[in-house]
Amino acid sequence: MRTLKTTDELAAYCARAKDFPYVTVDTEFLREKTYYSKLCLVQLAVPGDDDEDDAVLVDPLSGGISLEPLYDLFRNEKVVKVFHAARQDLEIFFIEGNVFPIPLFDTQVAAMVCGFGEQVGYETLVRKIAKQPLDKSSRFTDWSRRPLTDAQKTYAVADVTHLRVIYEYLAKELKKTGRHAWVEEELEVLTAPTTYIIPPEDAWKRVKTRTNSGKFLSVVRELARFREGYAQSRNVPRSRVFKDDAILEMASTKPQSDKDLGRSRLLMREARRGEIAEGILNAVKTGLNADPSTFPKVEDSRAKLQVNPALADLLRVLLKAKSENVGVAQKLVAPVADLDAIAAGERDVAALRGWRREVFGEDALRLCDGEIALAAHGSRVKVVTLK
Repeated sequence: MRTLKTTDELAAYCARAKDFPYVTVDTEFLREKTYYSKLCLVQLAVPGDDDEDDAVLVDPLSGGISLEPLYDLFRNEKVVKVFHAARQDLEIFFIEGNVFPIPLFDTQVAAMVCGFGEQVGYETLVRKIAKQPLDKSSRFTDWSRRPLTDAQKTYAVADVTHLRVIYEYLAKELKKTGRHAWVEEELEVLTAPTTYIIPPEDAWKRVKTRTNSGKFLSVVRELARFREGYAQSRNVPRSRVFKDDAILEMASTKPQSDKDLGRSRLLMREARRGEIAEGILNAVKTGLNADPSTFPKVEDSRAKLQVNPALADLLRVLLKAKSENVGVAQKLVAPVADLDAIAAGERDVAALRGWRREVFGEDALRLCDGEIALAAHGSRVKVVTLK
């Protein structure tokens, strides 16, 4: 297998790839010590017989390489870019190159639509579709170290060569079932910049708290805002600044001085002095002094909705029947929270939009309105029209 280490080599490969209907793509990266993922390797393969010109490795850590030829290929709408579980890969390319691969095909999403279950793993698809074993022993190795071992290279290139077989199989299944639009609908969120950009002012929404106090949440918001901005600007993980439990502790204790920070049980020693300590104290002060009209509010939990338990149970039975009919995992169509929300009268839920409405939502609404009933028909559940 070839490893491309120069821009000219990558440009030549990408120029050749533009003559094919698709290219499979995977990455290896590290994120344990940084806020943004560190791209360590890119794997590419075009349809072929596994010769060295078909499947290659791209080394982004080699000194003189630019990934712009790859980004140009991503912009070429005549070539489908095939990934498996693409979210983290797309985040890397969006952050580093401000580009999304168009058109995109995610085999994990397609496999769910084709009845392989919820969030099916790549290894499972290789075994069931490609009929090949997959050696995962190199999965957790340090991909930033050079030179790469032969075992690492073999593992990395297998992730895109088997993907060709999986893509071709799933593409045929989608064409046969007419569900390609379902996959495209699911992929919309993956190609939305908002999926990968976390504004510091919204970071508090990721902090789990049971408290609805406006002043408490105001301090949480300011602490999370400071942490997010600090982590982004210095490219360090949030947890290296301070953890969520420390945010909740400080929102409760409301430290006013370095001495107060020193009494914290959950704040790391490095955060009790210097820039981080100063940022914490300023955030607490800002949160406490905020205008009450600007206090953040936690959205009402669906657990607090007035759920009709009998209707919720009927919706579960309907979902099971509909999912079995179309061969799609129940959780992909409608999670339990959506069913409870519908049973409580909510209508702004994913299960009532797009392809999910066609498969399940329309009958769910008819069930709620008393227009249909459910009846046992042998081992299956039958929908009976009442109105």
